[in-house]
Amino acid sequence: MYDDPDDISDTESMSGSSISRFAPSRATSATSDMSMRSPSPEPSVYSVTSLLREAAYRQLHGRHVNSYSDVYSLPADEEELQRLDRQHEMFKRTMGKYPPLLPAVLAERPGIQKAAVDLGCGSGSWILDVARDFPHCNCVAIDLVPMQNLDMPPNCRSEVDDINLGLQHYYETFDVVHARLICTGIKDYAGLVDHMAQTLRPGGLVDLTEYNFVIHDGNRKPIIIPDERMFEMEGPWLPRWMKLAQKAIQHRGGEVDAADHLFGWVMHHGAFTNVHHRQFWYQASPWKRHTDIHSQRENEIAATMREDMLEFLKSGRPLLLGAGIPEDTVNRIEAEARRELIEAHTPLYILIENVYAVRRNN
Repeated sequence: MYDDPDDISDTESMSGSSISRFAPSRATSATSDMSMRSPSPEPSVYSVTSLLREAAYRQLHGRHVNSYSDVYSLPADEEELQRLDRQHEMFKRTMGKYPPLLPAVLAERPGIQKAAVDLGCGSGSWILDVARDFPHCNCVAIDLVPMQNLDMPPNCRSEVDDINLGLQHYYETFDVVHARLICTGIKDYAGLVDHMAQTLRPGGLVDLTEYNFVIHDGNRKPIIIPDERMFEMEGPWLPRWMKLAQKAIQHRGGEVDAADHLFGWVMHHGAFTNVHHRQFWYQASPWKRHTDIHSQRENEIAATMREDMLEFLKSGRPLLLGAGIPEDTVNRIEAEARRELIEAHTPLYILIENVYAVRRNN
């Protein structure tokens, strides 16, 4: 089991079988091709222009979202990127910076060019860490909108791509493939796992983290909200907002329950060995009233998770409203969930699933 630096609750199983940050990254017709297929892997990054920015983004219910995918409709603006940066720091503190196998996989070896890719990179926090920690490694950030960071290391580049179209142009290219919380924009996650396997070189590492948009009670039991009782039943409101998010994601074609199947897809794929499954339990807010050191640490982490959830309630508005959910319904449930998080009286948990594994050598 991974030794968590802050001792947040986790379990593991293992088997041996701002818009200004962004600029398009390729000298192609990608900005006019709504599929955004990257021809790969030329290391070029363009300066952002108003024309390219206009092509990459569109306004949806007051937020900037990508112009190229009808599946993924969470924002890609500066406010969202800052949320993802803070979320990344929380995950580093609780899950560790990298899975335990990654440093060995990316260790420098004479005559071998190591490479890592982050699929659906968001703000780019994870791949930028890798680029800085492993300067000998070629690092690629892939997303529906181009990434440009003034501090981007020379060994890191941005690629614009819709990974729903496949990764054939990257087969046997990378030593590490990473993806975190991308299920809302993925149509066929099991198929994507197959592409990831073929994208890895033998001995390479896949590292996947997902969430199924289910809230758990204080006993870590899932809270199921019947459709017909969204406003009738007593009890917490955050699960109701997540229920709306599930419906909206499914409406757009995303695979909202990917987290529930992640371990099975990797375990039974056949290309992987040394499969590890970790579960991390986060309080949705700092609701614990105990004063022991363990509870204080969990509340401290929960305060960060609460800020992430409060921001996500805003980020999710384009998703919910774009799926046709009535605005008065969204407004009421969002307001109640926000109050619930701020008051921090209701014991609620969020379960994050992580799976990492090694591609077989044969």
